[in-house]
Amino acid sequence: MLQRLGFPAVGDHRRFVTALAIDAMGSGVFMPVSMLYFLVTTDLTLVQVGGAISLASLVALPAGPLIGSVVDRVGAKRVLLAGNALQAVGFAAYLVADSFAVVTLWTVVVTVGRTAFWGSFGNIVAAISAPGEREKWFGFLGALRNVGFAVGGLVAGAAITIGTPSAYAAVVVANAASYAVALALLLAVPATHRGTAVSAEPGSWAVVLRDRPYRVLFWGQLAYSTSMMALNFALPVYATEVLGLAGWVTGAIFTLNTIMVGFGQGLVVRGLTGRVRWRVLMAANATFAASFVVLLGASRLSAVLATVVVLVGSVVYTVGELLGGPVHGALSAEAAPEHLRGRYLSLIQLAWNGSGAVAPVGIAWLLDRGSEPVWLAFLAIALVGMACAARLGAVMPRAADRVTNAAEEPQAA
Repeated sequence: MLQRLGFPAVGDHRRFVTALAIDAMGSGVFMPVSMLYFLVTTDLTLVQVGGAISLASLVALPAGPLIGSVVDRVGAKRVLLAGNALQAVGFAAYLVADSFAVVTLWTVVVTVGRTAFWGSFGNIVAAISAPGEREKWFGFLGALRNVGFAVGGLVAGAAITIGTPSAYAAVVVANAASYAVALALLLAVPATHRGTAVSAEPGSWAVVLRDRPYRVLFWGQLAYSTSMMALNFALPVYATEVLGLAGWVTGAIFTLNTIMVGFGQGLVVRGLTGRVRWRVLMAANATFAASFVVLLGASRLSAVLATVVVLVGSVVYTVGELLGGPVHGALSAEAAPEHLRGRYLSLIQLAWNGSGAVAPVGIAWLLDRGSEPVWLAFLAIALVGMACAARLGAVMPRAADRVTNAAEEPQAA
């Protein structure tokens, strides 16, 4: 079934894939109720809850590069396990968190754990997949997490409907348990060898920071990850508050996105066979730009037409996600030297964390100024992403490779 959808054969990596699916469902349960949980179970105000989460994100932001160094020294699997353990402990501690300081403390623990997970994730995927098939693997695992989030979100919706402290506590218990189960599964995964070398070379961070082509990739990733923030932070508020559309529209947007990514990601990656990577990234950003223009146009229409246009815009937007995600994942892993891959990929994680920290505030500020500024800003970001993709084609050999979706033959000695 997976192969028919264009996904790779899981083979010996079933435990890793299963752990990732369970992890995603647990996260999907908690994400929609994260702020509501603390509002219902503590005496904190909305501002205090938001402040605790933002403060924790800022405190944990420097953890990414540090974790990259740890990955290179001790291996990706150990860091992945530590990340799951930290998140399991942190979410369990939420059950007794009742003050601003305590909520902030355990949110820092959870955020560092999540950073450790993502800081080692790309290394693990690079290790279990063969060169030439990495777009398949990054696409498959991204789609798997997307579907897991959606399933978890359905459970979260039931908890919100019930609305009692016990219901919200059950969500936290389920999330903590998901990390514990995922940790148990990952313990049984054999240590990977390819792509997880642990040498620590003097001055290795200097090597990373002097890599100009990878800096271009970093800026391109930052543009892409910022565009990816539109779905979670801009679209729901734009549809309901700015355009005044019915609440079901936001649900339909996320449903369309989940279905397209879950069932279409593998087919899109298969369709990219023979395409040059940097051109695919150009197309992804161009598609994002087109979606932002479509969404901007919705502000000039009646409610009925605006609903149709917003849904069409979200479909176009998702196509950009389908094109860019697997190629960015594969390119960022393959363009990094194997013994420094942890440090290199920590820069990619920094791009995601940075956009995730800035985007909510920036999007709120832009939306407060009307319907146009936010989409014009996103349009500019997509154009920057296109420029970075074009530059990558000139300076990074791996970016000029074609997507093969077939394992490369080992080079003769």
